Amino acid sequence: MILIDSHSHLELSDFDDDRNDVIKRAHQQDVKGIITVGTEIDDIKKAVLIANSFPNVFAIIGIHPHNAKDIDDKTYDIIKKLSKDKKVVAIGEIGLDFFRNLSPPDIQRKSFREQIGLARELNLPIVIHDRDAHAETLRILEEENASEIGGVFHCFSGDWEMAKKAMDMGFFISFAGNITYKKATNLRDVARKIPKERILVETDAPFLTPVPKKGRNEPDIAEITTENLFNIFNLKI
Repeated sequence: MILIDSHSHLELSDFDDDRNDVIKRAHQQDVKGIITVGTEIDDIKKAVLIANSFPNVFAIIGIHPHNAKDIDDKTYDIIKKLSKDKKVVAIGEIGLDFFRNLSPPDIQRKSFREQIGLARELNLPIVIHDRDAHAETLRILEEENASEIGGVFHCFSGDWEMAKKAMDMGFFISFAGNITYKKATNLRDVARKIPKERILVETDAPFLTPVPKKGRNEPDIAEITTENLFNIFNLKI
């Protein structure tokens, strides 16, 4: 069985000392593919470089809402150029984060809309980051006709009603290690209801280490979700 980690951050400095070993360990645990997600310009470039250095690593590129304030006139031209690489499978992670607000909300909204438009232009799916912004995230996706390209709600944190609306727009629902947290009862209830053809799993490594493990998270994921990934990102392994 081929297993794929649908969302990790191998490009981060957390893995600079042992990235090769991390990928090797994942392979030994039957994780035959890893998608690494760049979130700002330098990391986007690094993600594509890493993807091209390993046969079964792929890249998703975009500007995270935390970094929306750093977008300039050259940003989208760089993304367009990098998106032509055969290892790039989606635009993301993009969206809204009103929990930390590391970029002003209005700038987050603007960049979210712009990157949905960019993904539509490039005919690539999108990967959504949504934290404390459920209603507005759905509204922007509807207004920008994101259902035409679809994609993934990364590290889903909403309720069942939100999940249904997301799926109605053609999105897949992805769960990360936070689903194992003691207080995540409602999230586990949502996961039980997601149709198997719409569910994904991810590590979000090096973040969200699942209970009872501690320390840095690494790509090591299992279950039915692999076939869904092939369908979303058109992977060829």
